Amino acid sequence: MILNLFFLLRTSSGAGYVTEADRAIFDRYVSEMSADKSLPTGELMVKTARFFLNTPYVAATLEKEPEGLVINLREMDCMTLVENVVALTRTLQSDSPSFDAFCKNLQALRYRNGEIHDYTDRLHYTTDWIFENQRKGWVKDVTREIGGVSLPVSVSFMSTHPNSYKPLKENPDFVAAIAAKEKEINARSYYYIPEADINKRAAGIKDGDVVCFVTTIKGLDISHVGVVCRVGDKLTFIHASTTSKKVIVNEVPLQEYVEGIKRNSGIMIVRSLAGH
Repeated sequence: MILNLFFLLRTSSGAGYVTEADRAIFDRYVSEMSADKSLPTGELMVKTARFFLNTPYVAATLEKEPEGLVINLREMDCMTLVENVVALTRTLQSDSPSFDAFCKNLQALRYRNGEIHDYTDRLHYTTDWIFENQRKGWVKDVTREIGGVSLPVSVSFMSTHPNSYKPLKENPDFVAAIAAKEKEINARSYYYIPEADINKRAAGIKDGDVVCFVTTIKGLDISHVGVVCRVGDKLTFIHASTTSKKVIVNEVPLQEYVEGIKRNSGIMIVRSLAGH
């Protein structure tokens, strides 16, 4: 029996959180997927996402104090699923995939400059996550090149709702730091594919791409993420579903799904690049 009790994980940047169950899942992943490690990155992303089908949806798994790297392969929300898939894929593509290498990759994805000092170092906004990981050559935002149009982004939700975030509520200095980062995020250029154009642009969307759902909620940028896959001729995605309460292959095609969410206006497409 493997106990799901967190113990401290020591990383180069400080403490983290992990359980023996997470290590066991990582070992099983490497064992089951090692024969596929030479597949193209997109195919490996899909296979990795499928590895987690039926994993329970659980929100707020990263909210630990003090801030540290949380390794949780037992339960996920939409963003932690994507981060785990990207980090595991990169780890598997290395010469000798190890749990330590996975932890390092995950920390590099989740935190600005891969460093953890406090809550404000985490890449809370998805557009910022894309920007920082594209800058280090880990992903590429392909939205514009496959026909995306200009998207104004004006994030402010965290700094204007500090009481919704315990670390912000307890640390006013963090609010100022988040507000300053929001200004940086808003000054960048963005593109998206409007919901009505998704099927028209489908040829440019590849299996394994990360699909980011643009929201019209004031102060936010992206409301949901998943991993693109095709089932026969149907363009859809794998995601940690809040309605199904687990990781699923979405039954509804991508465009139909976006059109069915009132506060979605379209998508951004981000391509994970091969690890070394």
